[in-house]
Amino acid sequence: MANKGRATFAKRQKEIARQERAREKAAKRVERKETKGKLDRSALPEDPDIAGIVPGPQPLPYDLLEEEEKKPPQ
Repeated sequence: MANKGRATFAKRQKEIARQERAREKAAKRVERKETKGKLDRSALPEDPDIAGIVPGPQPLPYDLLEEEEKKPPQ
């Protein structure tokens, strides 16, 4: 019977820890939402996701290796 009080205490501690983790997650979620909203993509000259992409067919990887081998050492 002595274990009954101990189990209740452990259960309460576990619940307190769960609530604390939930609060931390909520705070992180709010922080991410605020920082994500601050980035103004319309002010950027080009979309950073597609910056440097060249339209058209891309060179094959083995073609690039052959070109590097043909170049004289600098």
